[in-house]
Amino acid sequence: MIFNKIPGLFFAALLMSFVLSGCKEEEIGEVDDISGLGGVEWAQGPLDKWILDSLVMPYNISAKYKWDQFEFGNITKNLVPPDEAQVVPLLSAIKRGWAAPYVEEAGKVFFNKYSPKFFILSGSNEFNTNGTVTLGTAEGGRKVILYGVNLFKVKGMPEYNAVRDSSFVKQWFFQTIHHEFGHILHQTVLYPVEYKSISAGVYQGGNWINWDDAYARRNGFITAYSSSSFDEDFVEMIAIMLIEGKAGFDKMVNEIPEGTSEQGVTRAQAQAALRQKEAIVVAYYKNTWKIDFYSLQTKVRKSMNTLF
Repeated sequence: MIFNKIPGLFFAALLMSFVLSGCKEEEIGEVDDISGLGGVEWAQGPLDKWILDSLVMPYNISAKYKWDQFEFGNITKNLVPPDEAQVVPLLSAIKRGWAAPYVEEAGKVFFNKYSPKFFILSGSNEFNTNGTVTLGTAEGGRKVILYGVNLFKVKGMPEYNAVRDSSFVKQWFFQTIHHEFGHILHQTVLYPVEYKSISAGVYQGGNWINWDDAYARRNGFITAYSSSSFDEDFVEMIAIMLIEGKAGFDKMVNEIPEGTSEQGVTRAQAQAALRQKEAIVVAYYKNTWKIDFYSLQTKVRKSMNTLF
């Protein structure tokens, strides 16, 4: 999954939804196939001990913060290592806002079986030739790369600004990980096929980048990136519903303006589409994974509130 943002709109976008681009879906791989997991040697320190105790032991998840440009697929990109002081705050927040709610709601057996197993961290963003910025990628459902780690700030960290950082971090990091976990789940058991009929004929494919999130909602998609394909639509619904909470999601749906979009979608049709998608997501979690989605949603949103 590749999350992108237009650099010229960066600071303004911290207060709005971000732009996503190019989610690369692959077959879910085996943990043993992850390059570098346990195969890179360096002097172990307190940070490595924290990762071992807080992630590896309870969840069988590891994280690589020591620099290895080859982990990022393109050695020509100008990237910088993460500030090691950022690693524990970032991973602690991910544990609180993603791992803990799923474990509490669905159990550790479920979470440990399906969760991605390796995080790779870049201190800086990855800037692309088309003017976008890569926020995160996932490979094979087991390896997740997070960019912009040095920009991460939550409540209690120096220079934290609630207005600027809450929207940015929520969308940059938490939307990424919940989106990718959604892919792992639907690649394991596909969502109901009727989901694909809800917005049939309105999907934009590669042209999604010409929409912003508000216009996407005007057409029955929760984000602009949702309009790129059925699968991205499904996991974007999961991610946004979880990180925004029930009240936040309802607000997005209710604030769709009156009128008809250029694609011929009325306000009532757009709202109905989002409610149908919501219902299928909730039923999918219940019927396939025995998870009460609204309960999980409450737990994730509660975690978001403690961080921002």
